[in-house]
Amino acid sequence: MTPTTTAAPTETPTPAAHPPPTPAPWSADPFAEAIRRGRGPLWLRRTDGHRYPLDVARWCAAPDAADRTLLHRCLHRGLPAIDLGCGPGRLVAELQAHGLPALGVDITRAAVIRTRGLGGSALCRSVFDPLPGEGRWGTALLADGNLGIGGDPGALLARAADLLGPSGHLLVEVEPEELEERITVAVEDGSGRRGPTFRWARLGAAATMREAVSRFALADSWASGGRSFLALERR
Repeated sequence: MTPTTTAAPTETPTPAAHPPPTPAPWSADPFAEAIRRGRGPLWLRRTDGHRYPLDVARWCAAPDAADRTLLHRCLHRGLPAIDLGCGPGRLVAELQAHGLPALGVDITRAAVIRTRGLGGSALCRSVFDPLPGEGRWGTALLADGNLGIGGDPGALLARAADLLGPSGHLLVEVEPEELEERITVAVEDGSGRRGPTFRWARLGAAATMREAVSRFALADSWASGGRSFLALERR
């Protein structure tokens, strides 16, 4: 006879306790709350203590004169436009109100909801996620400091180039002064509450062109309302 064996009893392990997931920057932090309210105060706080103001009230208002310099160039080209980091959607909604096909992309759900409430089309995604129309967009926008997304301007500019069709244009807002910073920051509200830290970048025109030169040629540069912009043509 084959001897019968009995398996040794095993003890069911107690599930390990896991800390709650860290909220993603911009999506579940003071930025999302400010977008829902339509106002700040709000800052990007660096790890060394320095901070930069975020102009939430302007982003949630109607396009101003500087914004209209971007909108005019999009409308003059008459080609479908994608706004990378569209925020509360004032640019996308204005372009669509003038009959131009446009799409906003933002990781903050509150921003996407607000964009749609203005009548604009928007997706809640990272700019590095798969997006509709890759390689066919006529114009891409990086306004309101969004050149800093991801803390790697070279990678972001390469991604923008991949989204554009041949001879597509990237309209990018740069810092008014000549600087090049790659920094770690967190969003901070008026009560001192902060979201998680993340990588960011701030570049002036010359530094932007150094990062862009392999993918883009400079087509135009201008300033309006204390803000500075470049129009880059895809090579």
